[in-house]
Amino acid sequence: MFMKWDSTFSSFPVLETERCILRKIELNDALNLFEYMSKEEVTKYYDVETLTSKEQAVDLINGLLQRYMVGRQIRWGITMKNSNKLIGTCGFHALEPDHFKAEVGYELHPDYWGQGIMTEALARIIQYGFTEMGLNRIEAFYVPMNTASKKVLEKNGFIYEGLLRKRFFTKDKFIDVELCALLKEEYILNVQNLI
Repeated sequence: MFMKWDSTFSSFPVLETERCILRKIELNDALNLFEYMSKEEVTKYYDVETLTSKEQAVDLINGLLQRYMVGRQIRWGITMKNSNKLIGTCGFHALEPDHFKAEVGYELHPDYWGQGIMTEALARIIQYGFTEMGLNRIEAFYVPMNTASKKVLEKNGFIYEGLLRKRFFTKDKFIDVELCALLKEEYILNVQNLI
């Protein structure tokens, strides 16, 4: 019942925002990905270890591309319109087509923090998820101390649903996460209120 689910995974959709191009991540993005994923402040709340080599960035990109090819994930590379340099990624994983649900995730180079870029990019992929992929629910998890991520989600209309105690095991420890979600009906209502 996903109206355009097949088209999402047959030809990678390039999306545009006021300032950004959201495009397919390529292997030649590895150096730029490594540049920011090798920073502790970027991976602090991420379930990926801080990268220590460009080869790890290549492996990460290969994994993203492989999961896209089999319809398990779609992750856009974020670039500014005046440059093709990768500055972050955002996208959907934990896809559950039978339940019209996906989980969203993202990260951004620290040089671009606090400029509203992730809020803008996330708004566009949310629109794509609801209007093109046929999603009914988009979930997001964030570590309670990650207030920046919480704000990005709130600005995009996500509603807090609760604390999941010791939900994930990452970096050799169990961690609590907050869960929030956005429903298609809430998204439509939010869009109508902006008109």
